[in-house]
Amino acid sequence: MNSKSSAPFIATRRPISRRRFLQGTGIALALPLLDSMLPSFARAASSAAPLAPGAPPRRMFAVCNNLGLLGRDFFPQGAGRDYVASPYLQLLQEHRNDFTVFSGVSHPSVDSGHPADVCFLTAAPHPGSGSFHNTISLDQHIAEHLGTLTRFPSLTLSVNTRSRSLSCTGTGVAIPPEDKAAEVFKQLFLQGTQAEVDAQILKLDTGRSILDTVAQQAKNLQRSVGANDRDRLDQYFTSVRDLEHRLQESQGWETKPKPVVHVPVPVDPASPAAYMAKVKLMYDLAGLAFQTDSTRSISLMLDSASTPAVEGIPDVPITEGYHNLSHHGKSPEKLAQLKALDLVHMKLLANLYTDLKAVSEGGESLLDRTMVLYGSNLGDANAHVCTNMPVIFAGGGFRHGQHLGFDRERNYPLPNLFVSMLQRMGIEEDKFASSTGTMRGLEMA
Repeated sequence: MNSKSSAPFIATRRPISRRRFLQGTGIALALPLLDSMLPSFARAASSAAPLAPGAPPRRMFAVCNNLGLLGRDFFPQGAGRDYVASPYLQLLQEHRNDFTVFSGVSHPSVDSGHPADVCFLTAAPHPGSGSFHNTISLDQHIAEHLGTLTRFPSLTLSVNTRSRSLSCTGTGVAIPPEDKAAEVFKQLFLQGTQAEVDAQILKLDTGRSILDTVAQQAKNLQRSVGANDRDRLDQYFTSVRDLEHRLQESQGWETKPKPVVHVPVPVDPASPAAYMAKVKLMYDLAGLAFQTDSTRSISLMLDSASTPAVEGIPDVPITEGYHNLSHHGKSPEKLAQLKALDLVHMKLLANLYTDLKAVSEGGESLLDRTMVLYGSNLGDANAHVCTNMPVIFAGGGFRHGQHLGFDRERNYPLPNLFVSMLQRMGIEEDKFASSTGTMRGLEMA
């Protein structure tokens, strides 16, 4: 072989600028990252996951308490269906056959303590690093597949924060949560004036036919790039067409009357110290949203870290902010206050289960049709540890009534549960984030 043929090939063609846009009248459509935008030696193949087929009306409600629960009072003794309920789980005893409790689970490579709360539904690694970039969250993955079936593709809710969010888009951008139950209630159930409806329809109209406006430029670009980029552009333009379809579906929802509910508009407590009252309002709101099939996917961030001394806790006076209490240093006084807070959380969760079970839908309860995921990014807030996360998973048509106990030192991947949840929603995925399969030991009913 001569030296000429064995020399490395160096491309001299200039890459397409990352600032390249397709432009039309009043429209600028940014392009995805293409091989042609990179030096040749940096290019790599990519693939796109196929869209999943439609699903029956199943729903998902994910709740993260970002300061966790005291493990000593949460985790049960024994495993399987004969486990001995812990003090916290005793408050859920009425619903024992409706939920599964997990131990020894975590998100692989998700560390850094408090910053990990935004990874609860994404499992994106190393949230405390300077180069951290989040990924799509479970609720938004569901919304991308099923969002057009309901008026609202998803709801992103919170208590005591408007910046810490469980929900991230496909590009890892956080979706700002709504922390005012009254505002969400109005969006869900109060019909706007005709002028407001017309204005919203106009906004939807202006977002349609984007590719029609820039069609010729798109065709010219596709002819000028390589085969890999043509495939990628085709996938991208298909996604834009899909977005246009979803906009058209949204326009249809704008002309349909909102559901009528015979409950008053909630009144949001003014003080963040009324934390538990706010949690109760959000649980009630989620139940109404599911009961009226206004959405199939809800996330709720309970920002305990930003919560002052909580008011209204029976028997035990709360003297410090939630975050300070979580760093208890094994102080008996702080531990007693934390346990009192945790017990109210469990009572509210039990009430949520009761309320969902009280609603009948097609011969099943609303809890049977709704997966309720409750947990935390922290296994031990005192030590900022993100392993052995406390997790309860209820409803959704699974065989519950058990404790799935995994190795508490070498944890089992919690994203496997997310794969099982997606499949239960009718979304045929076999991978999500760092999953290795479906959740072992969890069976569909």
